[in-house]
Amino acid sequence: MSDAARLRLNDAWQQCLRHRHHLEHALTALRPLLPVTAAQLALYDDEAVQDWDQFLLRFTKLQDTMGARLLPAVLDVLQEALEDRPMIDKLNRLEKLGLIEHAHDWAQLRAIRNQLAHDYPQDDAIKAAWLNRAVAAVAVLDATLARVRPICEAQ
Repeated sequence: MSDAARLRLNDAWQQCLRHRHHLEHALTALRPLLPVTAAQLALYDDEAVQDWDQFLLRFTKLQDTMGARLLPAVLDVLQEALEDRPMIDKLNRLEKLGLIEHAHDWAQLRAIRNQLAHDYPQDDAIKAAWLNRAVAAVAVLDATLARVRPICEAQ
C-alpha cells in the first residue's frame, strides 16, 4: 500500500469524524424535538431552524464524504482493484467484506441526501417525513463508520 493511499484514507477518515462530531452536536439540540411533525415545523424558532440546517449540512457532507472518499480509500488500502468500477460494484464488495451491512442501504442514504439537498419540499408533512428519515439514517452511517474504524485507525 502506498503512502498516498494511507494519506487519502486518513484525510477522509478525519473529515468524516469532523462531520460526525458536528452532526452529533446538532442532533443533541434536536433530540427534544424528535420525531418532528408537520405542526412543529411551523412553530420552530430561529435556533431550531439553525439546528436543522446544521444537521442537514453535516448529514449530506458526511454521506458524501463517506461515499466519495472514505469507502473508496478503504478499498484502495485493502488493495481491492475497483477504482474504475461503478459505485454499486464497490458497495457490493464492501458488503462482502463486512464493511457495510447492505449495499442497498447506500442507495437509500443517497436518496435521502438528494431529497434534502435538492428538493426541500414545501409541504410540511413531507418535509417532516424526510427529516425523520434522515435522523433514522444516521444509524446506518454510524454503523459503517464503526465497521471501517479498525482499518482507518490502523493506518
